[in-house]
Amino acid sequence: TNTLLSSQSFAYSFSFAFGGARDWSLSWKMSFQGQALQRAWHLVDASNQTVGRLAGQVAQILRGKHKPTFLPNKDMGDHVVIINAEKVNFSGDKWKSKLYRWHTGYPGGLKQRRAEEMLERNPEEILKKAILGMLKRNKLRHQAMESRLRIYTGPEHPHTAQLPASTAPIPAVPRAKNGDFHFGLHSYTSQKGFQAK
Repeated sequence: TNTLLSSQSFAYSFSFAFGGARDWSLSWKMSFQGQALQRAWHLVDASNQTVGRLAGQVAQILRGKHKPTFLPNKDMGDHVVIINAEKVNFSGDKWKSKLYRWHTGYPGGLKQRRAEEMLERNPEEILKKAILGMLKRNKLRHQAMESRLRIYTGPEHPHTAQLPASTAPIPAVPRAKNGDFHFGLHSYTSQKGFQAK
C-alpha cells in the first residue's frame, strides 16, 4: 500500500510540476497503416545518369522519406522501376578502377570484376548494388524494399499496367541541388500518389 501511494504521489507531483494534471493515455504517436499507407509507382530513366546520385535518389524513395507520413521503423516506401540500366555513367575512371568483389565460400574463392566487365555481363547489378548499399541491412530492406526495386536494360518494362506509356520519368538529380528538388517529386494526391514535375 505504501508503494502504491508513493507511486501515485510521485505521478501527481510530476504532472503538477509540468503544468497541472495531464492525461498520459493520450500521449501516443500516430502510425499510418492500412488504407492510409499508399504505394505509388515511379519510373526512372537511368540514361546518362551518375550511379551514385541516382542510387541516392532511389534509395530514399524505397524508404519512403519523400512522404510526410515517414516513420523510420515502418515500411513506407514506394515501387521503383528503372529502365536503360546499361546507359549509366561513373565519374572519373571508375569504369576501370572500381572493383566488385565476392567470395564463393570455398578456399581461395575470392572473385573480383571491374565495373566495365560488370556492365557487359550484368548491367542491372551495378545499380542494384549501389542502391541496396545505401540501405541498412535489416528486415525492412530484405523483406520489403528489395522486392519493390525493379531494374531493366533497355526502354521496355513489363509494368505497363501500373506505369502506362504516357508516364514521365522522374527528373535526374542535378549536380547542385538548388531550390526545392524533393527527390524529383512534386505534389501528392490521394488517388495518384506522388507525381513527377
